[in-house]
Amino acid sequence: MRQQPKLPLVVLISGGGTNLQAIIDGAAGGELPVKIQAVISNRPGAGGLERAAKAGIHTEVLDHKRFPDRDAYDRALGDLVQSHHPGLVLLAGFMRILTAEFVQRFEGRMLNIHPSLLPKHQGLHTHQRALDDGDRVHGASVHFVTEELDGGPLVIQAEVPVELGDDANRLAARVLQREHQIYPAAVRWFAEGRLRLDHARVWLDGCALEAPLRLPFGVEPPV
Repeated sequence: MRQQPKLPLVVLISGGGTNLQAIIDGAAGGELPVKIQAVISNRPGAGGLERAAKAGIHTEVLDHKRFPDRDAYDRALGDLVQSHHPGLVLLAGFMRILTAEFVQRFEGRMLNIHPSLLPKHQGLHTHQRALDDGDRVHGASVHFVTEELDGGPLVIQAEVPVELGDDANRLAARVLQREHQIYPAAVRWFAEGRLRLDHARVWLDGCALEAPLRLPFGVEPPV
């Protein structure tokens, strides 16, 4: 049987890189037909850089503080990403709002993981906001990246119940476990040619999704 070619990835990070680790583990274990070409951070001390280095993955730092404005940074970042010829760009805790020019450059081949059930709680501090709003159910979402912050077409979501006595840290830890399930799943579907974005609609296995796949608590992503 002919082996499926591996999809080249570039992963953008700003922090510890736990979602990056989930992708690294999936690739190393053979569950994901991908090859991570580079991990790029806008922060020199990002913990995810060490994770990548330990896995033998090329790392680069492009410090946003060394650029005069967002447009200049994103042009340089786009050129750096493109130099690795990615089939897919992953945002894994990349804490930068991307310019329209950058997003358009990688349209249809850039995914993000967000710690809420979008469209609820776009932006930052999602876990505390879920608690403040009295949400009974919280979770995580994978979506294609568009010019609207955390507003791109949704692929898959996973629910996490909000428990009595939760604080933001406890809730975040449980949501993170779900992120590590649904992000590799979406990456695998894209790498296998099963997931695509066409005219702002998400297609999976030849069917246009009317709504994102929504996984109740305890249910893992379909193969």
